[in-house]
Amino acid sequence: MIREKQFAINEKGYSIQCRIIADTDLREYDRAVLCTHGFGSNKDIASITRFAEKETAKYKRDAVVAFDWPAHGKDARKKLELPECMEYLTIVVNYVKDVFHARHVFIYSVSFGGYLTLKYIAETGCPFEKIALRCPGIHMYDLMRKNFTPDELEKLRKGKEILAGYERKMKTDQKLLDGLKASDVTKYEYFDYADQMIILHGTADTVVPMEDSRAFAENNVISFLPVEGADHTFRDPKKMDLAIHTIIEFFAPDN
Repeated sequence: MIREKQFAINEKGYSIQCRIIADTDLREYDRAVLCTHGFGSNKDIASITRFAEKETAKYKRDAVVAFDWPAHGKDARKKLELPECMEYLTIVVNYVKDVFHARHVFIYSVSFGGYLTLKYIAETGCPFEKIALRCPGIHMYDLMRKNFTPDELEKLRKGKEILAGYERKMKTDQKLLDGLKASDVTKYEYFDYADQMIILHGTADTVVPMEDSRAFAENNVISFLPVEGADHTFRDPKKMDLAIHTIIEFFAPDN
């Protein structure tokens, strides 16, 4: 029976809103899979739930842990700051190791979460045994700029804050764009992690170009799997199930 619990990690002045999904009531899990969502999304989306249910049904001693990025979902912060995103990921990784005693930590990241995962690996190190990315925002600076109108970009340039997002609006400023531009993940090499990583991308994605992922994967000798007809969010349940099945098999203990 799949069980879910919402909890918060309160450290360093942050209160990181998390959820854990598992097949058992164990307090310790040998393997933990972190799930990170995209820009403007949250930890409670159906695609994370679907993945977690299938992962924990197959690997009954696994736990899937998802959390809200800063200024997303139920997070208390109002402004999106890249350094805080890195801090959140560090705190969650340490938590599953120290509290759940997970000896094996994997990550499944989508879109903006995929970009943040790559940034984290390049700049902080890689605590993950396996990494699965779906439609990662490889050129996140360019993608973020597309969210803003010319007037909004001018306000940012003048040092003003603007609101961005979808259901929940968050404050953003020029520092965010400057940080994204400086942290260009294509500047780094990921050869050391290539065998631990796969990238999936829908061929019908109109939000994040599939060719960005393909070129990034080829440049770093990472396994790349195009999913025919899938859009950015993999709204087609069959295509989503295909992606989930592929990732779960990649996370298999003997792979």
